[in-house]
Amino acid sequence: MGIIRSSKNLVMAAIAATLLTTVACTTPTNNQGTTEGMPPSTSVMAANFKDIEMPVDMKWDTGESITINTSSFQGGIVKYNGRVEINSLRDFLLSSMANNQWKMVGDTQYSNKIILVFTKPARTCLFVLEEGFGGVLGTTYATLYVTSDLAVGTRTNPFGEPIH
Repeated sequence: MGIIRSSKNLVMAAIAATLLTTVACTTPTNNQGTTEGMPPSTSVMAANFKDIEMPVDMKWDTGESITINTSSFQGGIVKYNGRVEINSLRDFLLSSMANNQWKMVGDTQYSNKIILVFTKPARTCLFVLEEGFGGVLGTTYATLYVTSDLAVGTRTNPFGEPIH
C-alpha cells in the first residue's frame, strides 16, 4: 500500500514539474498578440485613464468599478486585485505616477492599508492599497478614486453648460 501511495506522489510531482516547465517556457505577448521586437509589458493603463498605470499582474475588476465620462468631468472608482506584494505595488505607483507628471501630495500607512494621493492641475487620484487574507502570500487590492474637472479654464459650469 505504501509503494502505491509513493508512486502516485511521484507521478503527481512529475506532472506538476512538466506543467510548470511548459508554462515557464511560453512566450509572453503584448496586447496586440505579437511578440516581434516588443519587450514584455510590465504595466497597462488603468481603466480609461491615459496617464495612470497599473502593473500587468493587477487585474481590473470591472464588475466592482464605475467610470464616468462627460463633456466636463472624467473620473470614477476603479478596483484592481492581484498577487502583488503591497510594498512593491506602492513603489511601482510612486514611480509611474511621477513619470506621468503626477505630484504626490500625501500618503499614509496603517494596519494592512496604504493610501497615496496625487494631483495634477484640475485632477486628483487617490489610491487605497490593501493586503487581503494571507498577507504577502494572498491577494492585494487597489482602489483608485479619480476625478478630472475638464471644465477648468473654460467658461462652463460643472455640468458643461456655458456661463454667461
